Amino acid sequence: MKITLREARDEARRFRRNGDHPRALHAYQRMLAALPLDYETRFAIADVLAEAGQTDAAAEVYRCVAIHDIRAGHPLPAIVAAHALGKRGLPVDDIYALLVKTYASGSPQLAHFAVRPAPVDPSTILEIGDIAHAGSLAHVVEEARKTALDLSVFVGYQEQYHPLPFLSELGPESLQAVLHSLTLLRLTDGQLVVRQGDAGDSLFLVAGGELRVFVATPAGEKDVARLFENTLFGEMALITGQPRSASVAAAGDADIIGVSKAALDQVIAKLPVIRSVLDGFSRERLIKNLLQTSPLFVPFTKSQQGELLRRFEGHEVEAGTELIREGERGKGLFLVLAGEVEVVAHADSPEAVSLARLKPGDIFGEMSLVTDQPTSATVRATMRSAVLFLAREYVERLSEAIPQVQAYFEQVALNRARDNTLRFDRGALPAEAIEVDLSDVVPV
Repeated sequence: MKITLREARDEARRFRRNGDHPRALHAYQRMLAALPLDYETRFAIADVLAEAGQTDAAAEVYRCVAIHDIRAGHPLPAIVAAHALGKRGLPVDDIYALLVKTYASGSPQLAHFAVRPAPVDPSTILEIGDIAHAGSLAHVVEEARKTALDLSVFVGYQEQYHPLPFLSELGPESLQAVLHSLTLLRLTDGQLVVRQGDAGDSLFLVAGGELRVFVATPAGEKDVARLFENTLFGEMALITGQPRSASVAAAGDADIIGVSKAALDQVIAKLPVIRSVLDGFSRERLIKNLLQTSPLFVPFTKSQQGELLRRFEGHEVEAGTELIREGERGKGLFLVLAGEVEVVAHADSPEAVSLARLKPGDIFGEMSLVTDQPTSATVRATMRSAVLFLAREYVERLSEAIPQVQAYFEQVALNRARDNTLRFDRGALPAEAIEVDLSDVVPV
């Protein structure tokens, strides 16, 4: 019988859903015998053994799979296996110790250019015989157990591994503590991990399967991405405190590892060093997102972007902090990294008018630099925020050297002026506060 791996998996899942453990085990055993490198099938055998009440056999396969997956470059499925053992009251310290030794920050086995093992192509054609007819439960349990434990096809393991997102930022003691605080979601097709608009209090790692990322639009749901093993997601909402920007759901069966803010806070209370690691990780993720979304960085190569970022100063500010005061000479350019700031005209008078609320990726302070006039509005943080600041002198040199940057500043200033003009009647604000004349402006 010839069948694709995808078709065989679908058939095995159907047996599982119907509670037909003998045929499910037989199907997975035949799949693994035909494709012994398919690590996902070994895990599936352990799961079905557990579902069938074969506790000892399941534990034996979970432990074997966990150790093998760590050495084969699949540490997140190993965490899922360890979690399954821990739920049954079985020891997992040896599994976590190997994870820490291999994947903690500073491990000599970590390398950004290591080979990443690829999953088996689901369209692979298998010749596995008739998977619909199985023997007795006892017989298929033993056959599946032996096949899953047979690792003779692996003649050796790699010596270096890719770091894990976030987890490999942690030192050995910190990673050990966080591993014990992780949560596990084992999802079926269509189940949601996060919903667009909800508050974000966790970040997630895909341990197995596939996830669909989508947003709600007036025309209906729109898919924007697919996520696979070793992908980190959800961290921006956790870092910034903003609502989830998209929904994420399982596309088929999927295993998701969660790291909640509450769990991190408990671990940080015992190991304060994790706070600085988390802050550094957060800043790196925010900056990476900024580089991908801000037009300011478009004219530059990646190396030039890095050099430019080094010129910015980072500041964490509390709600109510004034970053620019109306009427003062512009100090430089600001970029919103996280949080939100509000632009207010006549902030200290009863006629105060809110001109805009700026979010991550937005710049401000450019109008004063472009026109060489005093600032026309006050800018203050509406919540705890992170901003990057580039001093006026460096902005001037940058604009002289890169015409696209000067053009970008001018366009933003013009757009802001038009927005203000449309927002208010002419009598609401003085014309000079809402219009920008660039006809006589030369590059600053």
